[in-house]
Parts: sequence; C-alpha cells; structure tokens
Amino acid sequence: MRKPLFIGSAVAIVTPFTNSGVDYQALAELIEFQIKGGSDAFVVCGTTGEASTMPDEEHIDVIKFAVEQINKRVPVIAGTGSNDTRHAIELSQAAEAVGADALLSVTPYYNKAMQKGLYEHFKVIANNVKVPIVLYNVPSRTNLNINADTIKALSEIDNIVAVKECNLGQVGDIVNSCRSDFTVYSGDDNMVLPVLSLGGKGVISVMANIIPQDTHDMVAKFFQGDINGSIKLQLQTLNLIKAIFSEVNPIPIKAAVNLLGFKAGICRMPLTEISEQNLEVLRAEMKAYGLL
Repeated sequence: MRKPLFIGSAVAIVTPFTNSGVDYQALAELIEFQIKGGSDAFVVCGTTGEASTMPDEEHIDVIKFAVEQINKRVPVIAGTGSNDTRHAIELSQAAEAVGADALLSVTPYYNKAMQKGLYEHFKVIANNVKVPIVLYNVPSRTNLNINADTIKALSEIDNIVAVKECNLGQVGDIVNSCRSDFTVYSGDDNMVLPVLSLGGKGVISVMANIIPQDTHDMVAKFFQGDINGSIKLQLQTLNLIKAIFSEVNPIPIKAAVNLLGFKAGICRMPLTEISEQNLEVLRAEMKAYGLL
C-alpha cells in the first residue's frame, strides 16, 4: 500500500533570480519561511519556479540546494518534466541522484502526443528512476489533457503515485477508477475544497508562497472535520488568488513575495514585470488580507 507523499499543502516555490543566476541566500530564507509557516512539502523547479528558463546544471543545483536546506524536514518534489522524453529521463535521474524525494512530471507540451504516447512517455520515465512520480496535468499550459483512463493505467505503475490535477471535471473519474492508494492533488488554488470533497489529499499551491499557514490550515481543517473552517479559508483567499493570477504565473506571485520583503527578484524573459495597474490591485488585496 503506497502512502501519500504528503497530505496538505505543498508550496510550488518561486526561484529567486539575480541578473547572473540564482540568489541562494534568498532561496534559503524563503524555504525557512515556508517551513515555519507549515508547508507540508515543497515543489522545486516547477512552473512557479520557472524551470523552463533554467539550464540543466542550474536546475539540478537548485534542487540539490533545496534538498540540503530542507534536510528531510518535509518532502522535496522536484520538477523534471520535458516534452523530450529522453531529456525528462535525464533530469529525473539527476534529481534523484541529488536526493529529491519525488518528481513532478508535466504533460509533454507542444508535441501533442496521443494518449498512447503519454502513457509510454510517463512509463519509461518511471522505469528509469526509483523515486515516486507525480503526474502534472495542466491543459491550460500544455494544450493537452491526460485523460482519466490514461491516468488510471499509469496509476498501476508502482512508482507513479499521484497527479497534480488542473482539470477539475475529471477528478471524480480519477478517484473512482484509480487504485485506492493513488493520490490526487489540486493544481488550482481556487479549487482546493472541491478537489478535497471528491477525495483529493491536498494542493500543490502558488498562494502558499505568501500564505503558507492558511493554505496548510485549509486542508488540515478539512481532514479534522472542520469543514466550515476549511470553506471559510477557501472563500477568504479567493480575491487574493485573483490578484496573484491577474497575469501569467509566476509574474504576480514573485511581485507578492517581494512585497512581503523577501528577495524573489524578477521573472526571466520572456516573462516581464507585473504591470503597474495589476501591482496596485495585488498590493490592495494583500493589504485587505492583512499581509501588508
């Protein structure tokens, strides 16, 4: 019987960049803020971490640094997906070698593989590593859905243990059809409660970068039986979530982290800085939430 990698909130942590690389001191401070704030796991070098702009050596160095800084206090899930299967295998093996507890593997983008191709892609990655794999189904970014039937087939592979699901309409089908020890996590901050209500175990969260305790508590209260408390937190976050997704992620969340006083830096091109108009909306919502 496979145990969930985590139950609760995994922060999809931003990567603080300088003009010449990664600000590792700032990353260490962000990690400690998350640990103190109750995050149950970390996703490093995911979408929010801007992995798509990171050369492989830097990508693996950031994973290694996070593994060492976190030091087994909570699980580290390393983003190692690619639309090139061979590249995904190489990144996955490298992340495993530096101590990642699990891997997050995104649907291959741009190629637009058939469902059979998706199955074979994830299967061969799983066969080349020993650590658990979390599938990442995000059709809004990849223009491709991993169908529930394909996820069911993949869930039978021993080390494919979970999915970060951004297609809410198929969460129930996944829970109904997959083996009972396969875990579903919400990939959308505004849909945590709906996913939990359908059998999910938590969220891989962007908003946790600035509200780690509330994101953790939203899930914890649900499993403690305080459904009303959980609903209250979900509703309380909705305006803030709108602000941190006013532009493409991670543009607003990096601005929000900077507003909190941390050094998240700016996004790498082709992403640009948040507009002044949306920055003011973000600042206002953070003030309304009590963060500023």
